[in-house]
Amino acid sequence: MSEFNRMTLVAAAEVVSDFHSHSDLDVLAVQWGISDRCGGSSKAARVASLSRTAIDEEIEVYTEAGVVDLKRALVETAIKAPDNVKRSQSWRKLTAGLRFDGFEIVETRTEIKPAHPWEQPRTQKRIDLVRMLPDDVPELAFREAESEIVALLDRHGFHVAKGHLKQAMAAFQRGEWASSNGALRNFYESYLNEVAERLGCAPEKDSQAKRNFLGGGVQPPFLLADYNEWDGQKTQYVQALMNRMHPHGGHPGLSEEDDATFRLQISLITARLFLRRFDARVR
Repeated sequence: MSEFNRMTLVAAAEVVSDFHSHSDLDVLAVQWGISDRCGGSSKAARVASLSRTAIDEEIEVYTEAGVVDLKRALVETAIKAPDNVKRSQSWRKLTAGLRFDGFEIVETRTEIKPAHPWEQPRTQKRIDLVRMLPDDVPELAFREAESEIVALLDRHGFHVAKGHLKQAMAAFQRGEWASSNGALRNFYESYLNEVAERLGCAPEKDSQAKRNFLGGGVQPPFLLADYNEWDGQKTQYVQALMNRMHPHGGHPGLSEEDDATFRLQISLITARLFLRRFDARVR
């Protein structure tokens, strides 16, 4: 699996085109050895051909950092966009896609001391693409988690939960954080409800009753007290996560984007755990 998803690569091509002229794009194509694949009379056509080439082909290209994969070269070029481009929808798509791929853009500013007393200090800015989590730790690839979750939802016919997940992912990729958060709440509640019903809980019961059923009504319990997942008398992991998905207002120091990314990540990891457990139980 490529380290970047299709949306990320298309958005990267759009961002690159936003601050490169046709002539600049010609130079890039020659440098990368893909001038025969990236023609087009309009910017839109060139974006399409550039992103298609990056997605469909495994090509190594020359960059200032050395020889790298074309996908990486495209993204690394895009993240160096000037500030005026960073207000565009394409930039929002790029950053959302990168976060889903497990990357974030880190900007570092370093003050350069003047060589002479009469000179003013200057600031050097560096932009890096950094992994949010270690890439050598298993089970942390969010795209793989989403793929496995969708397969499990399909296998067991959890169509309502799957619909909420698709809505959440689409909203996240558009940078619509509030919509993504709302759909993730619905996804979390929905698959727990569907699991409870499959294990024997009456469908007419409310969501709280269904979680109580998973924690003690069904034997053996689906939610494990030994792991602090559920306790009918106090808030444990499952209810705490439900509460975290329903915060009240914003909080200083935490951006909407950061919060939405956290919710997406923890939702996918939690869903994979519980859906795997359900799958093993009913097989």
